[in-house]
Amino acid sequence: SAFSDCSSLTQIAIPSSVTSIGDKAFYNCRSLTQITIPSSVTSIGDSAFSDCSSLTQIAIPSSVIAIGDSAFSHCSSLSEITILSSLKSIEANLFSKCRSLTQITIPSTVTSIEDNAFYNCSSLTQITIPSSVTSVGNSAFYECSSLVQITIPSSVISIGKNAFGGCSKLKTIFV
Repeated sequence: SAFSDCSSLTQIAIPSSVTSIGDKAFYNCRSLTQITIPSSVTSIGDSAFSDCSSLTQIAIPSSVIAIGDSAFSHCSSLSEITILSSLKSIEANLFSKCRSLTQITIPSTVTSIEDNAFYNCSSLTQITIPSSVTSVGNSAFYECSSLVQITIPSSVISIGKNAFGGCSKLKTIFV
């Protein structure tokens, strides 16, 4: 919670000496518009950037191997996410309620998309799940009301309850 609730903080450059961004480090920094995560960072904690409602884009460097639950949840202005890292899992609630998110590329290292990972990402129009993924959790894409197309590879052996529930515009599913 190092900078938690710093409501006037608009930007920050994290020094390259930092290797980990802790739980709730920037939680509820509602004025934060940009942040640069250096390649020295290997982990991002639970709710680290949750409720940063002015944050519009984020690039996660390849050095990051773990991102905690809800790390970017409720980032309502976040429209673009670049994940260059070798994540194994898209954790629970990771991008939930990122209502401006229109696109995301999931790295081919990801093997699971956990519960509520993209819950209520109402601007997300299409997604391709990489062939490395074997499971999609409960409500993973629930209420992604703009989602019209999804590609689910044959590697997926488990799809949780309501994984695509409330996706009222979903017209095409490629398997």
